[in-house]
Amino acid sequence: MPIKTGPYLNTKDIYIDYSFEEVLFRRMRSDGSIYKKFYGEEESKRPSSSDDKLYCDALLYGNEITKDDYDKGA
Repeated sequence: MPIKTGPYLNTKDIYIDYSFEEVLFRRMRSDGSIYKKFYGEEESKRPSSSDDKLYCDALLYGNEITKDDYDKGA
């Protein structure tokens, strides 16, 4: 099921698991920054852009997860 977008993205920090590509995303409510983390790796130091292909695919095909799941890294 697609991740809700629009105003919903600004209601809280959003964590997404896109298992098909084995990648996780964290979108921060405070400033809209998006961080990417591949399974078994550390989170990117620099934010991704909102038009990052994997991020866009994750919004369509990924699942919203908890912060704990994100921190575990899948």
